[in-house]
Amino acid sequence: MPMLTRREYLKLTAGAAGALGFQSRLSWAQEDGPILTGTIPSSGEQLPMVGLGSSATFRRLADAGETTAIREVIQALLDGGGTVFDTAPSYGSAEAVAGKVVNELKVEDRVFWATKLNVAGRGGARADPEKAWAQLETSITRLGREPVDLIQVHNLADMPTQFKILQELKARERVRYIGVTSTFKPQYDALETILTKEPLDFVGIDYAVDNRDAENKLLPIARERGIAVMVYLPFGRTRLWQRVANRTVPEWAAEFGVRTWAQFFLKFAASHPAITVVTPATSKVTHMLDNMAAARGRLPDEAERQRMVAYVDALPA
Repeated sequence: MPMLTRREYLKLTAGAAGALGFQSRLSWAQEDGPILTGTIPSSGEQLPMVGLGSSATFRRLADAGETTAIREVIQALLDGGGTVFDTAPSYGSAEAVAGKVVNELKVEDRVFWATKLNVAGRGGARADPEKAWAQLETSITRLGREPVDLIQVHNLADMPTQFKILQELKARERVRYIGVTSTFKPQYDALETILTKEPLDFVGIDYAVDNRDAENKLLPIARERGIAVMVYLPFGRTRLWQRVANRTVPEWAAEFGVRTWAQFFLKFAASHPAITVVTPATSKVTHMLDNMAAARGRLPDEAERQRMVAYVDALPA
């Protein structure tokens, strides 16, 4: 298949959907062999390297009550070989609607459910332990099974209080893995200290081909300490799409199985040796299938990664 921009890909799949149907589009996404996996170092468990996030467009879909569309996206994740679904109580209706859909589909045991804890708010406020426990109980109930796979303290909020609660939850075997997230560079110094000192299974961090600050210290520490890394914002929200607007994917990217810009961005993020899983948010089945195609074939090697960086860095910001 020739190189396609994301816009061209959507046009093609929209025009072909009636004739080809969902299964044909799914086979396109699966044609490059088995799913690529990343390792959770604390257990050795393997996860598909691409999952689904629920902020941004997914959240807006959930807030609008579009449960049919949510169901289709989650089903496409699973049919495409993915399992990881990342959410948070602060993502509007995303956690509640997704939990309802997962249970209606009876696939709660097929989903690696990752959510977050934060009742502290911003500005260094302290978390009320009772409210923290109440939020956790709600999140667990929404999934409909125990233990939950992963719960992380959202954006380092009151770590002394909230991470201690997660440790207790894990000791009770109500959650399998615990961790912390941050997508704010001013928090990186504090996150570095936490990665060094706390018994984390996971860290969630922003990382993209044009946002590589995490490579300096955070990713090496995570790798050294055996902490799984979940990547957020691999598209830089909309930033990367704007940089590659009206450009086709370079032909040399086909050498490592890239057909679209989404696959280019996702394969870059997933190919760092510290990364376990990348979780881009989406609200469209076509996007979900395109994203899952990035978890097949092979990942770029270090020389190819540097070529990807040089290409994107040369584009107008």
